[in-house]
Amino acid sequence: MAAGLMIFAPPQVLIPHASFDPAVISPNADGEDDVTIFTYTLTRRAIVDIVLESDTGEVFFFRRGERRAAGSYTVAFSGVVEGYVREGEDVSGEVLRRLIPDGVYTWRITAVDASGQSEHLSGTLIVEHGDAPLPEISELTVFPPVFTPNQDGISDRTAINVYLEKPAMLTVRLERDSVEPIILAQRMQDRRSGDAGRYLFDYDGGVDLGAEPPPDGEYRVVADAQDAVGQRVRRTAALTIRDGGKPLAEIVAQPTGATVVFEAQPYQDAYETTRSVQGARISPPEDPRGLSMIPITLPVGDMLVFKLTVENYSSVPIRTTGPAPGTVYQWDQRASTLGWFDESGAWRVGIDCTTAASDYPWRWALGDETTLQSGVDPFTGESFLYLPAGARAVVWGAVRMTEIEARNPQNCWAGLIHEDVEVSLRNNNVGARQIELVRVD
Repeated sequence: MAAGLMIFAPPQVLIPHASFDPAVISPNADGEDDVTIFTYTLTRRAIVDIVLESDTGEVFFFRRGERRAAGSYTVAFSGVVEGYVREGEDVSGEVLRRLIPDGVYTWRITAVDASGQSEHLSGTLIVEHGDAPLPEISELTVFPPVFTPNQDGISDRTAINVYLEKPAMLTVRLERDSVEPIILAQRMQDRRSGDAGRYLFDYDGGVDLGAEPPPDGEYRVVADAQDAVGQRVRRTAALTIRDGGKPLAEIVAQPTGATVVFEAQPYQDAYETTRSVQGARISPPEDPRGLSMIPITLPVGDMLVFKLTVENYSSVPIRTTGPAPGTVYQWDQRASTLGWFDESGAWRVGIDCTTAASDYPWRWALGDETTLQSGVDPFTGESFLYLPAGARAVVWGAVRMTEIEARNPQNCWAGLIHEDVEVSLRNNNVGARQIELVRVD
């Protein structure tokens, strides 16, 4: 009978090689000896830790629990390890990556294979002349912390102020679960990117560029600063987006007849309105002849009355301001002479004529307290009126035509004005009608 011989091979060394080259670095971003190269080899798959221990017993992690296949590896090391805060330190924000202090270190690489076998190698690394100060973010403020990016002129933007204590590259973004991070743009002021000092980030939700803002909800403002040696500090703040959306409204086009009803009516002194006296309001025009688009002739001193419909076809309410529908203007009056000044972000219907002294000098709100939704500015307590999303409003009013100007007849028309934002093409010069004034003896 033949005898067999079984030979058991001894286990292969798991880490046959590991070293730092050079063994002395000065990580201060001066371009000389800032980085050392760590190389190591694994003979089989393993989980790897690389740590550095100071002569006082402090342990710093360069790599922790990383899965590696068999093979040779090369990694640059600039003295920056996992973030840490030393006892007694008061650091603003979270330290993500930090330079180890100058000193002599024992480095150690440990690998554990699938069977649980563990091996390690070690050596010495010297760190000197390191640029140790952290790129601290000593200030991160968000105001207002709740904002409504909907172009109504109330809390439409938020200002984010950041102060860097040393030169570093700064990024600021919004984060929220299930939403892609949103990188915020720094305002180009006296501070260049990378300098120490104060930075301002102005955020409108993208609405000013015609984009829909991010979904309403709670967000984190995340500011990251990384200096030239790779140290990284993060600071966060809270921001809430509410009632966000791109406002969209139009003067509703009619399937037949005039989109803007115009008609002539006699004037009465009771209609006269000033800043201190609210005159009587006219009723909406009801004469079926006003639905036609034929030229209008009216005596000097009578009123040109209009009526139209506005629809808010956006997902957000739109703000409006007075005077209320039915208000009668004298030819030389403006909304401001009645005590109603232009307000950025407010929507109003305007009437313009060829010989008017300014664009859309006569303006009306999209309703009043009885037909509109009210809202309150949380910071000032001031109340405002809104046309709800998806709602329609009938707007009417009149201008007393007391002057025969250089052009007679002339055209008059309507527009829907988003003040200090735009008068869109679809809402400009709507329903133009020829108007002729005549003197009656």
